[in-house]
Amino acid sequence: MTINQRDLAKMIDHSLLHPTMTDDEMQRGCELADRYQVASVCIKPYAVKQAAVWLADSEVLVGTVIGFPHGNSPVNIKVAETQQACQDGAIEIDMVVNIGKVLSGDWGYVTYEIDAINDAVVANDRVLKVIFENDYLKPEHIKKLCEICNAIHVAFVKTSTGYGFVKQANGMYSYQGAVADDLILMRETAKKSIEIKAAGGIRTLDDLLAVRKLGVTRVGATATAEILDEAQRRLDQGIALA
Repeated sequence: MTINQRDLAKMIDHSLLHPTMTDDEMQRGCELADRYQVASVCIKPYAVKQAAVWLADSEVLVGTVIGFPHGNSPVNIKVAETQQACQDGAIEIDMVVNIGKVLSGDWGYVTYEIDAINDAVVANDRVLKVIFENDYLKPEHIKKLCEICNAIHVAFVKTSTGYGFVKQANGMYSYQGAVADDLILMRETAKKSIEIKAAGGIRTLDDLLAVRKLGVTRVGATATAEILDEAQRRLDQGIALA
């Protein structure tokens, strides 16, 4: 099947989450998202209401984050955040699991949290993406989270926030984000009805095409223009996107 630029654009959630982003920068980000007709913007929670205005006449959806980026808020606060986001106009909700509870193996708590937030999302006819933050996890954690999400019938499972920095031996912090082995495991374990979102490290067209081949249907990206401009450049040169 031939892939065109629009196919790739509709895989992208244009990320507007960096803590230093100003309101003007977020507005310009929404304008860019509209220009390229991506799937959605994923914007800071306080800016959801304004983004809904900026994108009122666009096909681009407004999304936001819950418990971001570390997932440490109590469940009732995450649910309240979710309800506020829906009220403000968010259509897609990306929540961060309680990572410490995952690593503790407190699966009852983890299940309760995801279920409570999914209930709030579904009640508002919205879409939930559950962020695992795979850099902190082992394959058995990722598999178990997928199984919990299967039972709850969430819409998406997602690799990372893009801010899950791990301290390295040299004292510096870095992250891998969307790793092929993790994506393969997620696609194998999650039900076919659950979509996979890759986030963290999707910076080039080739990155996007690579994760697409692994069954990813959505990515979080900040390099949206660069990715889609490169796609169009190749198409204009008669180079098939594969």
